[in-house]
Amino acid sequence: MIVIDRVCKSKSRTPILREVSFEARPGRVTGFLGPNGAGKTSTLRVLLGLDRAASGTALVNGRPYAGWPRPLTTVGAALDGSGAHRSRSAHAHLRWVATSNGLPRTRVDEVLDLVGLTGDAGKRAGRFSLGMSRRLGLAAALLGDPPILVLDEPVNGLDPAGIRWMRDFLRASAAEGRTVLLSSHLMGELAEIADDVVVIDKGSVVARGTLAEVTGEHSTLEDAFFALTGEMERPWS
Repeated sequence: MIVIDRVCKSKSRTPILREVSFEARPGRVTGFLGPNGAGKTSTLRVLLGLDRAASGTALVNGRPYAGWPRPLTTVGAALDGSGAHRSRSAHAHLRWVATSNGLPRTRVDEVLDLVGLTGDAGKRAGRFSLGMSRRLGLAAALLGDPPILVLDEPVNGLDPAGIRWMRDFLRASAAEGRTVLLSSHLMGELAEIADDVVVIDKGSVVARGTLAEVTGEHSTLEDAFFALTGEMERPWS
């Protein structure tokens, strides 16, 4: 379970997170939605210990992410692409990540097969398309078979078949009892897979609840989003 409680953060004295609070629960997919610059990635970075909050707490199963001795066995996270050095092959990158967390090397081949990269295991990460990089990042997140997944824009760059695969995978992960937290700007896709939705705007959570509760009287999640944030333009279909 993920609990974000009144997290505040500023940059150059400008607030970028204002008492952000929400939960992501086991067995459910929680979608984290907001305009560019709203604070989605900043919140995830605080959760994963990559940035420090000025106040508030971000806990994973009751403790900070940094408090877990083998974090990959608790939280699988994928932010900002694959995280692999351009000159390393997919297999070498995953082998290094597995070794750093005391995981068996046999797990590398298992996750490559799971995300559909077995045939590209020897290819250097710098030659990967955006969609392949997303799959490699997910493979690294899955190495420890964690009960919690935190993914930033997981379907960005995937082709239609890849999007369907990702949708099915995330739903299956939640059905197995995992906590799944993902950010996305693709509201149509989010509406297809999310059980719960958190909407953030200008660093503040403006809505949270089940998909039905957040959508409310609006016909679509997209309509609800623009009503909540006051955005005039609709850059996404």
